[in-house]
Amino acid sequence: MGEKSVQKRQFILETARKVFMEKGFKQVTMKDIVDACEISRGGLYLYFESTKEIFLEVLRMESQETDDTFAISENASSADILALFLKEQKKELLRKKNNLSIAVYEFFFDNKVAKKDNIIRNQFEEAVGVIEKLIAAGVETGEFYCEDPLGAARNIMYVLEGLKVSAHTIGITEKAVDDELLYIMKGLVVEE
Repeated sequence: MGEKSVQKRQFILETARKVFMEKGFKQVTMKDIVDACEISRGGLYLYFESTKEIFLEVLRMESQETDDTFAISENASSADILALFLKEQKKELLRKKNNLSIAVYEFFFDNKVAKKDNIIRNQFEEAVGVIEKLIAAGVETGEFYCEDPLGAARNIMYVLEGLKVSAHTIGITEKAVDDELLYIMKGLVVEE
């Protein structure tokens, strides 16, 4: 694929991402993406065959963008890194627009995806692994107390996922998010 084709494909994905954010997954048609991109139908089909294929590529793109979440100073403590991660999660939870949560839930409720190809599952498991290592490192340095870093890491991710669902279904306040994140930190941090 030439440079121009790569740029066109990237433009389609970025534009489609906005369409999915606005309409979810179920309501989006190829025509919606054609209209948003202001390209011909054939121009779109040159790159993608379906909204499902486009959405999976958008998720891959999102996944690559979020891989840098833990990239901070080597001198930062485990508690600082975990606090930064939770702060980023809070921003995402409270963001009413510009996220794909509803589209993601619609897509995965309606589409069977093999475990190895399930980007969301893989992202979840990778985050659990990183948090587990972070907690274990904090235990080693005396910052955290935790007998089961893997269990704690899974619990943190399940709490975050539950908050994400709540944000889109029953609504959630900033105070409620702060309370849950503080509870997570209090459960780990060793009092001096």
